[in-house]
Amino acid sequence: MNYLKDGSLEIDNNFAENAIRPIALGRKNYLFAGSARGAERAAMFYSFFGTCKKNEVNPFEWLKKVLEVIPQHKVNRLDELLPQNLKI
Repeated sequence: MNYLKDGSLEIDNNFAENAIRPIALGRKNYLFAGSARGAERAAMFYSFFGTCKKNEVNPFEWLKKVLEVIPQHKVNRLDELLPQNLKI
């Protein structure tokens, strides 16, 4: 494919670059996570907040709601607390 021959193609790849930017920033931050487990937790939160963004959910409100309901929530139904499933 060639964007010069097909007018429907984008000239740049800003969409892809913007999508991976948080991952690149995260890689730098993982160096200062303190441990491998700390880096895994940081990656988990990047994933949660990325899912919030994709589903147009306010990350702060989502996390606040999760922390409110999780003590009484059943372990086998944790998927209900994911950003795309939780009603805020």
